[in-house]
Amino acid sequence: MAATKTSKEQKYDRQLRLWGDHGQEALENAHVCLINATATGTEILKNLVLPGIGAFTIVDGHKVSGEDVGNNFFLSNNSIGKNRAQAATELLQELNSDVSGNFVEESPDKLLDNDPEFFHRFSLVVGVQVPESTCLRLAAVLWSAGVPFLVCRTYGLTGYMRLAVAEHTVVESHPDNALEDLRLDQPFHELKKHIDSYDLDSMEKKDHSHTPWIIVVAKYLEKWRSEHDSQLPKNYREKEAFRELIRQGVLKNENGTPEDEENFEEAIKNVNTALNPTKISSAVEDIFNGEQCNNITAQTPSFWVLARAVRDFVRNEGGDCLPVRGTIPDMIADSQKFINLQNVYREKALQDAAVVSKHVESLLQSVGKPTESIAEQEIKLFCKNAAFLRVVRCRSLAEEYSVDTFNRDEITSCMDNPDGEMVLYLMLRSIARFYQQHSRYPGVYNYQVEEDISKLKVCVCVCVCVCITTKWRRTSVS
Repeated sequence: MAATKTSKEQKYDRQLRLWGDHGQEALENAHVCLINATATGTEILKNLVLPGIGAFTIVDGHKVSGEDVGNNFFLSNNSIGKNRAQAATELLQELNSDVSGNFVEESPDKLLDNDPEFFHRFSLVVGVQVPESTCLRLAAVLWSAGVPFLVCRTYGLTGYMRLAVAEHTVVESHPDNALEDLRLDQPFHELKKHIDSYDLDSMEKKDHSHTPWIIVVAKYLEKWRSEHDSQLPKNYREKEAFRELIRQGVLKNENGTPEDEENFEEAIKNVNTALNPTKISSAVEDIFNGEQCNNITAQTPSFWVLARAVRDFVRNEGGDCLPVRGTIPDMIADSQKFINLQNVYREKALQDAAVVSKHVESLLQSVGKPTESIAEQEIKLFCKNAAFLRVVRCRSLAEEYSVDTFNRDEITSCMDNPDGEMVLYLMLRSIARFYQQHSRYPGVYNYQVEEDISKLKVCVCVCVCVCITTKWRRTSVS
């Protein structure tokens, strides 16, 4: 068993560093359905098979043609005449023996006619070059089942991807430039006690120059607040004055020259980080105030049960603060001092997670669900990432495509720029409609170009309605 684990760690080393064991586990438990094994579709699957997705199923009723072989890396000359789903599955499976590959030699329309619940089993459905009418049917089935639907359409080097799902919750959103959770503006009891155990004025040079910068900032922040009515440095001038206060704390040699203390330089550089106020973002507040967070039932997904539990913690034991994240950045310090400080944050994070766990148990019991429905590890992960929670909600394809509910004003306002993304989006949808009507793409043959332009204009008008046809006449289709 240990040998197998070591082998997997070696195989997936890079991505494990990115999303950890829990991320890899989520990937390995996923089952993705691809509709149409086109060049784009197989490329999408390749990028899921290589990192070790659990399983994939390709749904495609087409036979492999010479044209397919010419533009699809996962089809060969020997594939011509075979079912495209089968041929692509065979070659994709060669990329990773850990992945299970399946195929269905039917069109999605037939499956929707005979067994629409077939699509409920998947973690994600990817539809590539799927006709609009089929897209709408499939989207309706997946929307009601809560299965994300990724619509992909390409034409030459242009394309778009569109996610359709009523709600997608994200615990590990990995935001850029995430701020540290140090709590120096509101130190918790254990942190305050640890800070008080340091006396910078009586330290020998070795200890003084190897004290973690967090402690250095905290000590001088106490001094600053005692002289400024308990207020933190707020504006640029005050922060510069605070930096100078820290700078004055650097030890000096017998000649009065400041010693080279890198930890103090780190403290000065990290003043903005250290002074980051402990508060809950508006995005997380919106989650806490959401209807799903207020009304917990036996059918409520674990994300919302955990969000409610964290909210209860914030409003009670947390003192309007989220659970402590439990991590600190690397810094110049001797090993023992760093480990001691790190343990203060880690232990507080574990304590907060334990309190949240009690709230989770209470909520699960109140709706008649077993307390083990949500694992302890899941609770800890949620608490660690509580500051970065995200909820993505999409419009349905039916709303987007309907004449009554599409964003007419927004589309109209974007039509003045012929190179804008809106024009490309409308053209791709219009080309799909053209293909559905004529079983070929516009402009394939030179002698049909002029005729196809007229036909394509009709398709565009149908897509965006008569309200923008006057603006469209000013935009070159060709």
